[in-house]
Amino acid sequence: MPDSPRWRRIVACAVLSLVGLGAVAAGCGESSGRTTLTVLAASSTQEVLRELGAAYGHERRHVAVRFEFGGSQEMAERLSEHGPADVLLTADETTMNRADRYLTGRRRVVAHNSMTIAVGPGNPRRVRDLRDLTRQGLRVAVAAAANPAGTYARQIFAGAGLTVRSSSEEISVRAVLDRVRTGEADAGLVYITDLRSAGAAASSVPIPALENVTATYAAAVVEDSDDEEVAASFVAWLTSPTARALLTKYGFVTPS
Repeated sequence: MPDSPRWRRIVACAVLSLVGLGAVAAGCGESSGRTTLTVLAASSTQEVLRELGAAYGHERRHVAVRFEFGGSQEMAERLSEHGPADVLLTADETTMNRADRYLTGRRRVVAHNSMTIAVGPGNPRRVRDLRDLTRQGLRVAVAAAANPAGTYARQIFAGAGLTVRSSSEEISVRAVLDRVRTGEADAGLVYITDLRSAGAAASSVPIPALENVTATYAAAVVEDSDDEEVAASFVAWLTSPTARALLTKYGFVTPS
């Protein structure tokens, strides 16, 4: 008898159906006539992906999209555990390349982003630019080096010829933003789109384009997906005019 993650999911769903747990079993596939896609995505895409998922479900009523968010590297690592997943969306192509053996089909670049310095409301520590992040006593939060946001931050520091000693290294860019929002850090490097989600809880100090980086968001189908065709359709849809309009609304830049 076959023993694979996909086979175990099929058996589990069959058992749930037999005992009458229809609502739960429906999330495993198409037992209710509706397919549920599980998308593992970078934490910086939370707000826009929720709206994208709703828009996709409105256009294709036989498909529901559920999201799990975290650091890109954390989401990619889950694929090695063969948990339920249909699509991976990361904030850089390096992480996608590392997960390539778990992926299939065409990879799509769906958006670009760049970084900014997040500070407390009103910028109480008077941070003016990247060089101020080297000031003694300034608490600076960055994402861990394994995370795309952490890699981008280090590229920015290196490009500016700066040595910035961080007070904390976080698992995701949203964790960096939370440090600033709660006052546990005086400044942190986050994506421009993250500041939109913070509202009045944080302010921004822009990083000039020549000192900044371009973050690339890519999506691909997970090889263990229960429905690769539907998953591939969703990945392709992320480059559609509807999706591009929503990504732009949330401050992302879409590929030309």
